[in-house]
Amino acid sequence: MIIPHFACMCKVYRFSLRHQTYSETFALACPLCSFYVKDQWKGMVRIMIVEPKVRGFICATAHPVGCRENVKRQIEYMKKLGSCDGPKKVLVIGASTGYGLASRIAAAYCTGAATIGVMFEKESNGRRTATPGYYNTKAFEEFAHADGLYAKSINGDAFSKEIKDQVIDLIRSDLGSVDMVVYSLAAPRRTTADGTTYQSVLKTTSSDFTNKSWNLKDNTVGEATITPATEEETLATVKVMGGEDWIDWMNALSDAGVLADGAITLAYSYIGPKLTYPVYFNGTIGMAKKHLQESAAIINQTLADQHVKAYISVNKALVTQASAAIPIVPLYFAILYKVMKEKGLHEGCIEQIGRLFHEKLFSGNAPVLDEEGRIRLDDWELREDIQKEVMEIWDKINTDNVKELADIDGYWDDFYHMFGFRFPNVDYSQDVEI
Repeated sequence: MIIPHFACMCKVYRFSLRHQTYSETFALACPLCSFYVKDQWKGMVRIMIVEPKVRGFICATAHPVGCRENVKRQIEYMKKLGSCDGPKKVLVIGASTGYGLASRIAAAYCTGAATIGVMFEKESNGRRTATPGYYNTKAFEEFAHADGLYAKSINGDAFSKEIKDQVIDLIRSDLGSVDMVVYSLAAPRRTTADGTTYQSVLKTTSSDFTNKSWNLKDNTVGEATITPATEEETLATVKVMGGEDWIDWMNALSDAGVLADGAITLAYSYIGPKLTYPVYFNGTIGMAKKHLQESAAIINQTLADQHVKAYISVNKALVTQASAAIPIVPLYFAILYKVMKEKGLHEGCIEQIGRLFHEKLFSGNAPVLDEEGRIRLDDWELREDIQKEVMEIWDKINTDNVKELADIDGYWDDFYHMFGFRFPNVDYSQDVEI
C-alpha cells in the first residue's frame, strides 16, 4: 500500500496523512518554521511514491523525476548531434510531448533558438500527479535556462483566441517575431469560436475493417473490427485534427506582425503501409491529414508575400497514447519495431526530429520533397525490404509466438517512457514531489 505524505513549504517537517480525507478542513502548523496551513492542505507540497496506474491503453499517473530523465536524454542526444544553422526564434504549438517536445528540444539545442511552447496540461491537484507534459515542460525549461537559452511556455487551449492572443503578446514583448512555427497538436476535441465543440474519432470511412489485433492486457492475438464513421464524425475529426487551426494560427501571427519574413512552418503527419490504410490513410484520421496537407498549400499561397514556407513532415510509426487506443495498429507497431531494430534503423521521436533538422530542413540544401511536396521521414519504415519482412511476420503471428516475433518489451518501454516510468537510473521506490 502506498502511504502518501505531505511536507510544508520549508520541506523540513513532514506530515503523514492516514485518516483524514482530502476534502476535510483542518489546520496544521510546522513546529520548525511556524508555517500555518488551512483548508485542503493549501500551500502544501505533496510527497509520495508514484507508480504507474495503467488501465487499458491509458496511464493515469506520471513520474516527475522520470519525465525529467526523458527530457534530459533527448537533450543529450541532440547535443551529441551537434549544431546546425536554422531559425533562432521558434514557436511550438503542442510542445509538451512526442514530436512537439522533440521539436522544441531540437530547435533549442540544434539551432540555439529561443523557444515559446504552447500546451494544454494539468498540474497536480495534490491527490493525483500532473500530466506528463506538465513535468516535461518544467524540466525542459530548467535545462534550457541552465544552458542560457530563452524558454517560456503558455498553458491553455491552443484552439482558443485567448491563447493565441497571449502568445502573440509574449512574442511581441520578448522576441519581436518568430521565424519558425511548429504545429504539433494532438487533441481529442476542439471548440471553435462560435462555441461548437467537435469530437474526433479513429474509425474507417467506408466499411468494417477486421484484422489481427494484439490485446494489450493479456498479450493474446485475436481479431478486432473497426466500424465506419458517420459523415458527421468524419467532418468533426477533420475539424479537430485537420489544418483549419494551423491556418488560423499562421494568419493570426501574420496579422499581428509577429511572423518574420521568410519564416517556415511545419506540421506532422502519418501515412503508414497498405496494411493500416483502412485505419489511417483512408480512415477518419487520414481525411484529417489530407486536410492538413491542403492547409499547407493554403498557407503557402496566402502568406506568399511574406515568403513563408509551409511543410508537412510524414513521420514513422511510433507509440503514442492515441495509437495505443486503435485496434490492429499496436501489433503492427510491435512487429515493425522488431524488424527495424534488427536492421539498425529504428528511431524514436528525438531521432526522427534530429534527422529532420540535420538532414532534411537545415542541411544547407533545399528540403527534399516527394511528388506532393512532403518531407518523408517514413522512408525507412516503408522500405520494400522492411515491409516485406513485416508482412511475412504478420501472416504467421499468433498468441503462441507473439513474444518471439514482435518487440513487445520495446513497445511497452516506449509506452511507459511517455509517462516517466521504466528508466533504469530512476529509483521509483523513493518519495517525490508531485
